[in-house]
Amino acid sequence: MSITMKELPESERPYEKLEMYGASQLSNAELLAIIIKCGTKEDSSVALAQKVLNLKGINKEKNLNFLYEISIEELTKIKGIGKVKAIQIVATCELAKRMSKPVNSMKIVLKNTNDVAKLLMEELRNEKREIAKLLMLNSKNTLIRIVDIALGGGNFANIEPKIILREPIQIGAQKIILVHNHPSGDSTPSKEDYRMTDRIYEAADVLGIQLVDHVIIGNNQYTSIYKCKNENKSKTGDIVKFGFKGIN
Repeated sequence: MSITMKELPESERPYEKLEMYGASQLSNAELLAIIIKCGTKEDSSVALAQKVLNLKGINKEKNLNFLYEISIEELTKIKGIGKVKAIQIVATCELAKRMSKPVNSMKIVLKNTNDVAKLLMEELRNEKREIAKLLMLNSKNTLIRIVDIALGGGNFANIEPKIILREPIQIGAQKIILVHNHPSGDSTPSKEDYRMTDRIYEAADVLGIQLVDHVIIGNNQYTSIYKCKNENKSKTGDIVKFGFKGIN
């Protein structure tokens, strides 16, 4: 039987410790214990939190990304984690994901591909589905809007450019950036990625819209198709049709 919260010195109890020293001084298990709230006769809330962090036999004390993918069903398999506690954990993780998104996109200016990657990395890096997004910008590279244009499956490469360009036309966006993730975690562009990019570039150009780049998000990595086109023309052969100008 693990030690109870009441048996711990006040300075070591998660609630009191956070109040006294600040959230940054708590371990992942202690922070998670606050969300879990109550332990059981066998385990304290911290002990239950540690079991969550040890799910699948791998200690996740230093890397919490797996919590984005964990299901209510997996959590409730832990004795002491009921449906309510599991829902609280999943809801907290979703809030964390949403907090990583910009609060006011109207004030975001994208200066380079790294800015694009930082904007969407946390949202897309752990996705198990392929998600494609379109970023719409004005002439000064200020972000106007982000929309989802495809979710899951292998249909992304078959989307008609007119569907992708419908909203940029409606709102008068002068520049667009295509972003999608590779669920494998490898951000290397495929031949289909190049072909899709060329189709959109060509259609956008006819309409006076500049496709600035197509950025692929992997697991903590990203690749600019614009950069690949310029560096690997000999490798991609006739797939390379347009030389992008990039963000400028």
